[in-house]
Amino acid sequence: MADGNPQLTPAAFQTLLALAKGRAHGYAIMGFVDEVSGGTDRLGPGTLYRTLGRLVADGLVEEAPDASEDQPHDSRRRYYRLTRAGREVAAREAEFLSRLVAVADQAGLLKRAESA
Repeated sequence: MADGNPQLTPAAFQTLLALAKGRAHGYAIMGFVDEVSGGTDRLGPGTLYRTLGRLVADGLVEEAPDASEDQPHDSRRRYYRLTRAGREVAAREAEFLSRLVAVADQAGLLKRAESA
């Protein structure tokens, strides 16, 4: 982003989206991306953990405590959550993408569902 905020790659934005509703571990983040893309976009472990490392370094994501009382403990899993800055950056990116989608719609680039 040109206004001094970290530039978000698609993988970074997808990761922030996966964490927007709460903390998650890497496998859950990968599953989120697979689910929302309908299986057309896969976030591999290498890309995910490089992305998480950068997001942590940028202060957008932080490691969260391992597990809550209602979840089984797995010492191999690291949980992550958004920081306040991460939520703000994700929201700005979502608003920007929303404006791009509106322009694409006005240009007739989006498929419309047929009326019944």
